[in-house]
Amino acid sequence: MKVILINRAAILLSAIMLSIIIFGASQAAAKTAKVVFAGGCFWCMEGPFDKLNGVTDTISGYTAGKASTATYNQVSSGRTDHIEAVEVTYNPDVISYETLLKTFWVNVDPFDARGQFCDKGHHYTAAIFPKDSAQRNAALASKQAMQKLLGKVFVTKVTDYVSFFPAEDYHQNYYLTNPIRYAYYRAGCRRDRRLQAVWGDLASH
Repeated sequence: MKVILINRAAILLSAIMLSIIIFGASQAAAKTAKVVFAGGCFWCMEGPFDKLNGVTDTISGYTAGKASTATYNQVSSGRTDHIEAVEVTYNPDVISYETLLKTFWVNVDPFDARGQFCDKGHHYTAAIFPKDSAQRNAALASKQAMQKLLGKVFVTKVTDYVSFFPAEDYHQNYYLTNPIRYAYYRAGCRRDRRLQAVWGDLASH
């Protein structure tokens, strides 16, 4: 009888522990959200967001196109409507969407409709892709506030999210895996120089 009681207690304890683990996992999952930003070369957009407390992941990829797939060769050749972008996963209890928007703005040239920095073409244009009305309203309010700050009208668009395709593995975390080539590219593209000219001390890199 004692053995049966001990076994039942062990089973009950295991069930409780399993419930706690499942509940904890569901709570953690519930505290993540994703948003997509396009700011020219996606290599240059991961780093600024990775530095932020509350951001748990960034993925380079392709967004806004109508095709059901996207590869670097397809997008860079202009055969799709996709744009290079970065998907940011974050904990909204730690960092707000508004803070992410501010980080986005100070890492792009909002006055260039032809692309970003030395990269020109539709697939290098800057844009924000809200996933719901709350994000859209916040993005539009942020755009208006930043326009007022600089005293000029932005060409950067706020457009509805359609889809996101992760880029090839060699593009992910490029600024970390290929730091020398990344630094050479960024300097050659004069990205930081232009950001400083547009945003002054607010420029982030």
